[in-house]
Amino acid sequence: QVQLVESGGGLVQPGGSLRLSCAASGSIISIGTMGWYRQAPGNERELVAVVISGGSSRYTHYTDSVKGRFTISRDNAKNTVNLQMNSLKPEDTAVYYCNAGGVRTVEAGLNSYWGKGTLVTVSS
Repeated sequence: QVQLVESGGGLVQPGGSLRLSCAASGSIISIGTMGWYRQAPGNERELVAVVISGGSSRYTHYTDSVKGRFTISRDNAKNTVNLQMNSLKPEDTAVYYCNAGGVRTVEAGLNSYWGKGTLVTVSS
């Protein structure tokens, strides 16, 4: 029905950069929010960044630990969301998951969906 596919993860040195991408596909009418979460070993999944579309306006939110380093962007027409990660630190190492919330399809009302995740490893 609806699938989210992430890409762009990999191994990078501290201070380096990576760009994550996520594409949503299916019988989608609209998506309320698209964002990125991450989960490091032994930790709970946490919000990294999210883009909220309302009317003609778009709003972004970042967790404090990535502010000034990460940038989230969303293309509503393509149902994609990207995460540009700069100045990466070892503590950024985690599996990064794409999330789409408030997804309306031709078959049903609002639902949320998760991607399978992409691994980001920042070496020491």
